[in-house]
Amino acid sequence: MVIRVYIASSSGSTAIKKKQQDVLCFLEANKIGFEEKDIAANEENRKWMRENVPEDSRPSTGYPLPPQIFNECQYRGDYDAFFEARENNAVYAFLGLTAPPGSKGAEAQANQQA
Repeated sequence: MVIRVYIASSSGSTAIKKKQQDVLCFLEANKIGFEEKDIAANEENRKWMRENVPEDSRPSTGYPLPPQIFNECQYRGDYDAFFEARENNAVYAFLGLTAPPGSKGAEAQANQQA
């Protein structure tokens, strides 16, 4: 399973840049493999991301903004959903991955199953 993070390398928004960096740094720090998909440099990536964010997760006006997170082709959420999962030690579940043994994520998954 490959986590795909859709980002915009040339975003003019400082907030979007910070959110993208936050997601990417977390994944790197926790050795979670991922692919970075740039929607600013690749029209196919932009089109795919816009078409695959579920209708109920899209903003009421405009297009979904990066970062958007997928596990393979399955939509997992945007930055706000990622942030909430991180705060609840549930990032692995959010990403659709099994947490490594001994991690906070593994403890959280075990507690949810109990």
